[in-house]
Amino acid sequence: MPTDQPVQVRSGDLLHLTRTASPQFARPITVRVIRALTHRHTYHGWLWIDAYQLGPKGDAIARRKLYLMPAGAQWLAAPPAAPPGSAAPPLPVAPAQPVASPRRDARRPVRRDSARVG
Repeated sequence: MPTDQPVQVRSGDLLHLTRTASPQFARPITVRVIRALTHRHTYHGWLWIDAYQLGPKGDAIARRKLYLMPAGAQWLAAPPAAPPGSAAPPLPVAPAQPVASPRRDARRPVRRDSARVG
């Protein structure tokens, strides 16, 4: 890819970001782009994006605004699959208990006295 042509980042793109995209990605992350923030002025070849950070299962775990060099990003076709056995076992679910309405049960009478000042 020629270096004089800017790399286009579009909404829906799946990116794997490492140190080649920006020094802030010492730990690589995978994101799904919401939109490129083109109204923000940056250095040549750099870009702000609004994206969802994806977890090991490919689900969104955080929304982030990121500053990166698109030429250093890796485009993915699908989120990376989690290795077998890496998923945590599901937590036991307690049976549902009826919850009392906080409006009626937690009410305390209000004291209506004259206020002391000073």
